[in-house]
Amino acid sequence: MADPKGFLKVTERELPKRRPVSVRLMDWKEVYEAQDPAQLRRQAGRCMDCGVPFCHSGCPLGNLIPEWNDLMWRGEGRQAIERLHATNNFPEFTGRLCPAPCESSCVLGINQPAVTIKQVEVSIIDQAWQNGWVQPQPPERLTGKTVAVVGSGPAGLAAAQQLTRAGHTVAVYERDDRIGGLLRYGIPDFKMEKKHLEARLNQMMAEGTRFRAGVDIGTDISWDDLRARYDAVVVATGAMVPRDLPIPGRELSGVHFAMEYLVQQNKAGAGDQISDQITADGKHVVVLGGGDTGADCIGTAHRQGAASVTNLAIGKQPPAERPEHQPWPTTPTLFEVQSAHEEGGRREYLASTVEFVSNEFGEVRALRVAETEFLDGRRVPKAGTEREIPADLVLLALGFTGPEQQDLSSQLGLPFDGRGNVARDSDYQTEQEGVFVAGDAGRGQSLIVWAIAEGRAAAAAVDRYLEGETQLPSPIRPTDRGILV
Repeated sequence: MADPKGFLKVTERELPKRRPVSVRLMDWKEVYEAQDPAQLRRQAGRCMDCGVPFCHSGCPLGNLIPEWNDLMWRGEGRQAIERLHATNNFPEFTGRLCPAPCESSCVLGINQPAVTIKQVEVSIIDQAWQNGWVQPQPPERLTGKTVAVVGSGPAGLAAAQQLTRAGHTVAVYERDDRIGGLLRYGIPDFKMEKKHLEARLNQMMAEGTRFRAGVDIGTDISWDDLRARYDAVVVATGAMVPRDLPIPGRELSGVHFAMEYLVQQNKAGAGDQISDQITADGKHVVVLGGGDTGADCIGTAHRQGAASVTNLAIGKQPPAERPEHQPWPTTPTLFEVQSAHEEGGRREYLASTVEFVSNEFGEVRALRVAETEFLDGRRVPKAGTEREIPADLVLLALGFTGPEQQDLSSQLGLPFDGRGNVARDSDYQTEQEGVFVAGDAGRGQSLIVWAIAEGRAAAAAVDRYLEGETQLPSPIRPTDRGILV
């Protein structure tokens, strides 16, 4: 184990410093400074190597957390990345983007701040890339079987890499002009610079995975034709239908879904010329929704030079400490201050949006909001509390309702479950033989660790379907919810 007395000697939780706000708002680079190796070693040494490592249960990937904590404390980074890659295809993504449910279930967190598991993880993979320890792993033999993966987010990429390494010929189809899905266009560079995605894609291409960007399955190629061309198909299209807010004034100019806004900025950051780009420059910006996507919009608006940024959430402000009804080792709902929240703006809770208010040109000029009250278990605007908030740009970051259904239903005849997700059996297969579903398309909007875990598990199911048996790991089942919910 790591230092047997580490958690007794070092009781404070330490993370790398974030770059000063005034500096980081001038660029789109990641916000964290490089971590002091001595600090990282101290934090890894706090791991207790528990007899029952509940951090494993918190992570659907089954990451071997105490093992690589111990290896990093000992300075054995090469062995650490081998143990990390044994369960996680893309720790550079999860180490930056995952909300770390493993830390919520860390045993040390019962009476001390949890081990900085997420930071140790990203340090392992960053060190591995820097030292050339991440190399392509092409298959030893080819099976002659072909697989199409539709969607290049974390679930699709994980499935593709696993199936390629198993010896199948895999093509990944993506309707956007670049590969990466939400990793490419949904995540701002200040949270994850795209060089990390590019490095992993280069590794996958060297292993034999083929990428087909700018191909819209259902339009450019029908789903039926795709199924006829390949021995198996993996649907990993995500849950991309945004949740709307159908209230008066929704049609006004200046009211947009968050992804419209974030995608355009990511394309601009990649050097594309965006005509009529949605920008916050000089505007009063209101972001509806208090989650990660809302925070991404806040940070983006600050960097674009917004005059003001207001973040509204309809519910109550979460507590700063774990509430009694969410005991360890469950993942509690806590008040979170992300890097974007440090950069300015105002956050308001119990705020119900009643109307988008127009100016004479049909543009949004304000939001009419009211206090939220709870009646018969429903959240409703409280009468007599209405007020206006200036707004030139409103961004709806209210989550997603499920996958796009039209082509999957009309062309493949796939059914959907009661939550609007693609229906599948216990082996990730749909009613269409040879068609499998991984990630948010089958699970609903979820975390990046669940997407990668589903991609790995679906790959094992596909391999078993094609070969009769599989040696690929299957970390979760479609019905698993873990202790995250």
